[in-house]
Amino acid sequence: MSNESLSSSIKALQEDHFGRWKNREAIAEAMVPLIGKLYRERNVVTAVYGRTLINRSVIQLLKHHRRVRMIAGDLSVVDTFPIMEALYNLDLGPCRVDIGKLATLYKIKGGDVNEFVKAAVAPAIGKTDEGKPTDVVLFGFGRIGRMLARLIIEKACNGDSLRLRAIVVRKTADGDLQKRASLLRRDSVHGPFDGTIAVDEANEAIIANGNFIKVIYAAKPEDVDYSEYGIHDAILIDNTGKLKDEEGLGRHLTCKGIARVILTAPAKGNIKNVVFGVNSDTITDDDKILSAASCTTNAITPVLQVLNNRFGIISGHVETVHSFTNDQNLIDNYHKADRRGRSAVLNMVITETGAAKAVAKALPELAGKLTGNSIRVPTPNVSMAILNLTLSEAASRDEINEFMRDVSLNSGLQRQIDYTSSTEVVSTDFVGSRSAGVFDAQATIVNGNHATLYVWYDNEMGYSCQVVRIAQQIAGIDYQSFPAEAVDL
Repeated sequence: MSNESLSSSIKALQEDHFGRWKNREAIAEAMVPLIGKLYRERNVVTAVYGRTLINRSVIQLLKHHRRVRMIAGDLSVVDTFPIMEALYNLDLGPCRVDIGKLATLYKIKGGDVNEFVKAAVAPAIGKTDEGKPTDVVLFGFGRIGRMLARLIIEKACNGDSLRLRAIVVRKTADGDLQKRASLLRRDSVHGPFDGTIAVDEANEAIIANGNFIKVIYAAKPEDVDYSEYGIHDAILIDNTGKLKDEEGLGRHLTCKGIARVILTAPAKGNIKNVVFGVNSDTITDDDKILSAASCTTNAITPVLQVLNNRFGIISGHVETVHSFTNDQNLIDNYHKADRRGRSAVLNMVITETGAAKAVAKALPELAGKLTGNSIRVPTPNVSMAILNLTLSEAASRDEINEFMRDVSLNSGLQRQIDYTSSTEVVSTDFVGSRSAGVFDAQATIVNGNHATLYVWYDNEMGYSCQVVRIAQQIAGIDYQSFPAEAVDL
């Protein structure tokens, strides 16, 4: 090829790629208002292969579509926009719709797109949302508390939803309210708050995206009468980690206005430790106090469940490589626990984890089969669980990876288990991940019936999403999903 021909060919490619990009960008821009109106006016949540589209930018929409190529084949806004338009033109009630999966199905089936979409979401047509928001109180406002606040505020919409009504903290000094608001507004790990925040000093409240959040100063749970603030039948989420048994957490239930309590830590005694998606179906109306277990337990239990159901687990060891937490010291100083007194930002610190034992509370069939330990490392967020398992039957690396890919796409645990097959991902790539855990296919090692598997997890955001899912369930927020999620694992 001559230099002139090569130059002409390259120029044509440049124009072609840029032209197609601008076209996809324009289509994504047209999708944004449809996504917003479906959500705000009808409580319809749209997603692309599990990634929600609510409040996402044009670039984020395009990235969500691009990600699908790595796990399920080509997908573009060119494919999903006709699905979105058809949805918008229907009289839909509250539901969740994965337009990515519907677009993939439509590619196979073909026909009239409007008739296809109408048939796919038929049970939600004509439905109305007659529910009312459920009040939520955050007791404590640390790392998890602020992640929960961001999520609940983001998900607040008309009709049946969670509404953050108050946070309860100890008053530290003058300027406390401004500092609390600033910590919600700015985060060194997760970035700025997606919206607007103002402070109402006169009423001691934070206004976040129009949500009036009363800041209640109290030293003890029983010191608060929530009904005085117009809070009734509320779900209180205790994220302080101070109270962990029925007696301590029960103090919240003595307060007027509180109906249920969720603990964001493993509980002691007979309180149910719930991993959403695994044993959340055991929650009853009689369970007034629930634990959301730990971030690590949430990351590994869904993966262990599906592997045990498919291949069987004889025994295993779980090693977690965990980011440091507030419980550790920045520099060497006294700490009641072994090794945790050494500087968190300078050392890898071996410590214990109860996650392996906690798995058995959600999956009794694995009781006594797992051991566990943890290494705290000098990173502020995102952790990894290494599962060394002896399986009941031999399997190949490809067989396990393909099974986990399918689970992440098509099972009832697709919001808990995500999947990556990139050879280049590192911990910071998973900051903000909303799955309980992300299976790393490239790291899988298999030798007969011995498998070593790697699961990444954002120990702040991913875990907080699991907590919110429990709150939504006990609030009765259970919208139909289309296409229907498979549950046979």
